[in-house]
Amino acid sequence: MVNFTHSFYFRGHLCISTELLDMNLYEFIKSNAFRGFSLKMIRRFTKQMLSSLNLLKQHKVIHCDLKPENILLRHPLHTEIKVIDFGSSCFENEKVYTYIQSRFYRSPEVILGMTYGMPIDMWSLGCILAELYTGVPIFPGENEQEQLACIMEVFGPPEKHLIEKSTRKKLFFDSMGKPRLTVSSKGRRRRPSSKTIQQVLKCDDEAFLDFIARCLRWDPDRRMKPEEAIRHEFITGQKTSVPIPRSAVRDPSPSKRIHSFPRPLPEPPAAAKTTTSLRNRDAATAGYSVHQHHHHVPIKPGTIPSSTTTTRRVSGMSASNSAGALPGGAKRTSTGAAAGHAHFNGSAGSLVSNSSLPRASVRSVSGSMGGGVGAGVKTDLAAAGATAAMSRRG
Repeated sequence: MVNFTHSFYFRGHLCISTELLDMNLYEFIKSNAFRGFSLKMIRRFTKQMLSSLNLLKQHKVIHCDLKPENILLRHPLHTEIKVIDFGSSCFENEKVYTYIQSRFYRSPEVILGMTYGMPIDMWSLGCILAELYTGVPIFPGENEQEQLACIMEVFGPPEKHLIEKSTRKKLFFDSMGKPRLTVSSKGRRRRPSSKTIQQVLKCDDEAFLDFIARCLRWDPDRRMKPEEAIRHEFITGQKTSVPIPRSAVRDPSPSKRIHSFPRPLPEPPAAAKTTTSLRNRDAATAGYSVHQHHHHVPIKPGTIPSSTTTTRRVSGMSASNSAGALPGGAKRTSTGAAAGHAHFNGSAGSLVSNSSLPRASVRSVSGSMGGGVGAGVKTDLAAAGATAAMSRRG
C-alpha cells in the first residue's frame, strides 16, 4: 500500500505527496512486449495485492479502481509493488458512485446496476492476474454491452436471481432473460459459453486457473475472499486437505467425556448381538445399558469400552428388551444413570446400588422384566429405587 508523506493545499486544492515509486504494471507489461510473465512472478505480485486487499477489508474500504495502472513497482529491478490511487475509494457502508471501475476490470454487479461491495476488488484482481499472464486484457469490451458479452463468452449467462436484482437488465437481456446479441465494431459476435478459461489464457496450470475462476464468479457472495485466496494452492503451493468432520474424530481424553466416573457395564447377551438391527456405532452405545438375561447373579462392574466414548445416545424406547432396552421400557436419563450404577440381586429381585453419588429420580414405569431377573417376576422401578435409597440410608 502506498505511503502518504505530506499533504498541503494549493489554490484551494488538496495536494498529497507520497513515496517515490517506479513504473506501473501496465508499463511493465508493455516493456515486455505484451508477452506476459511467469507464474512465479505473478505469484509474488498476487501475494502483495492480497495483503493490500486484506488491509482494506479490515478497514471496510473498497478500492473501486484496481487495475494495472494503479499498481506500481517500488523499484525497477525488484518485484515489490504498491497499490495507489484511492480517488474513487469509499467505505463499504458509504458508497458514493455507481459508475466505478475501469471497464476491462469492471465487475458484473457494477455493470448490471446491482448493489456492490468489497468483492468487486477481487473481480478486478482476477482480471489483472489474467492480463499479467497473457499480456492482454481477458475481457476487452468496447462498451458495457460487449464487456458483459465477453464475460458470458467464458462463464455463460449469470444466474436468474442475479438478473432479477439488476436495475439495468433491459440493456443486456430480453424479456425472456436471454442475452441480447451484440456485435463489435469489427463485426465480431460473442456467443455465451463458447470458450473456457483454459482456452482464453492458454494455460494448463490447474491451481492458477482455479484461482482466477474463483475470483471471477458471477455471484459476489460466492466469489473468493482475500483471506481465502491467501490460503489457495496457487499461493501456498500446497493442496488443501479436506477437513475431517468433527463427528468422525474420537476424543480419547477422559476429561471431555460426559461420564467421567466409573460405572458397571454388562456384556450384551449373545442373542442381542445377532438379532439387533442397529449400526455398529449405535449398537456399541446401546450395549451400554443391556442387562443380563436369564441369570440370577449381580452384574459385574466392567470397564468402559472405547466405542462408548461417543456422546451419541440411542433411545431405549426404540429398541426391544432383547436388543438392549431398559427393563420395563423405561427411557434413558440424560446422565445415563438409569441402569449404569445399579444391578439386580437375583435372589430377592431388588435393585441394589453400588454408587455413593446422588441419583436423579427415575420415572415409575411398571412392566415385565422380560426374564432378566426371574421368570414371571414383575418389579416396579419406583419401589425398587425407594428400597435402594432406604438401604443406603440404613
